[in-house]
Amino acid sequence: MQCELTVRDDCPPGFLEVDARQLYQLLPGPTLMHLPGRRQEPLFVSILLHGNETTGLLTVQALLRRYRDRELPRALSLFVGNVAAARYGLRRLDHQPDYNRVWQAGETPEHATMKQVALEMRQRHCFASVDVHNNTGQNPRYACINRLAQPFFHLASLFGRTVVYFIRPEGVQSAAFATFCPAVTLECGQPGEVHGVAHSERYIEAVLKLTTLPEHPVAHCDIDLFHTVAVVKIPRDISFGFGATATDIQFIEDLDRLNFSELLAGTVLGHSNPDKAVRLDVRDEQGHEVNRRYFSYDHAMIRTRTAVMPSMLTLDSQVIRQDCLCYLMERLPLPEKPSRDKA
Repeated sequence: MQCELTVRDDCPPGFLEVDARQLYQLLPGPTLMHLPGRRQEPLFVSILLHGNETTGLLTVQALLRRYRDRELPRALSLFVGNVAAARYGLRRLDHQPDYNRVWQAGETPEHATMKQVALEMRQRHCFASVDVHNNTGQNPRYACINRLAQPFFHLASLFGRTVVYFIRPEGVQSAAFATFCPAVTLECGQPGEVHGVAHSERYIEAVLKLTTLPEHPVAHCDIDLFHTVAVVKIPRDISFGFGATATDIQFIEDLDRLNFSELLAGTVLGHSNPDKAVRLDVRDEQGHEVNRRYFSYDHAMIRTRTAVMPSMLTLDSQVIRQDCLCYLMERLPLPEKPSRDKA
């Protein structure tokens, strides 16, 4: 399976019905499809940047089936990402980089492919960008943005009132597109959830019908804004599990129920092996190690040192190894006035 970009002006026959695991039979690899619509400036939608996150595919299939015999309100440029990993129901294959970490400078073939996609969409005067994702833990459905500007707030709040602002990790699709158009990442709950598909389908159709994105301030009552301040990873030499396991770290068995909960200082997340100096790897937005700011390890108990809100906690050990244990967030006041921007 190649990683070179295929560009076409239609959907291949069978695309609207195919299962994600069978996409490789229709598409040779990453594919950008330009579909016409009443307004020419296209909405860009990326799906399957992670091959096991299937809500995006189900969403566009449902939407395009409804528009099979009528014109889309706006041109739609659809990017289908990691077809090879989707074949096996995996986030990515072992030899691949993460398809949502290669949208900035880099030397791999995947970096070159994503650079080509972004350049083409910039030249087409992209109206807005929507990257559709799932997560593996218990999380609400929410939108993420990478710039604090009013069109981004409006685009995100159309999905729901919970909005997360982040600048790390680097190399994500939404951050690359945010340099030339409003962009959001949608977190649509776990793969296969019917309500997540319906929610994202309604959202994408609503964005297709927009004529402009407002510059005036979004109403404070329409957004709960959070800021991702740190990412938590588990060092490679540390084993871990959930519940009663013979590992270096034994997290509580229902750890992911803590997502989007405002945890008090002293909240227990798990226990560690008292014979091993176990520490989590916690990095702030500048990449600085800030473990001691957020966690304590007294008496082999892993506790929060300060009030914080986690997101993306999952019980999937493979996803944790490939990505992270979680992100830490804090509430962020909504700007009082329209801002030029803030990266």
